[in-house]
Amino acid sequence: MEAAKISIEVNFQQIIDAVKRLSPKEKLKLNEIIWEDDIDIPIETQKIVLNRIKYARKHPETMLDWDEASKTLIP
Repeated sequence: MEAAKISIEVNFQQIIDAVKRLSPKEKLKLNEIIWEDDIDIPIETQKIVLNRIKYARKHPETMLDWDEASKTLIP
């Protein structure tokens, strides 16, 4: 059987709407496929994150738990 080539233009919102209609199992599979690609994180960004982790470990009293932090993000 010969394969058919189909080209369809869709906008980003249409993709989001289609993803929302997927089952939870299908969404997990899609997530795995999306994150399979290696993502290069710049060295400078890695250093920032590592420095923040070190600071948090040295000064745990300055950290907020998620419930407290989320209240400051949402008005």
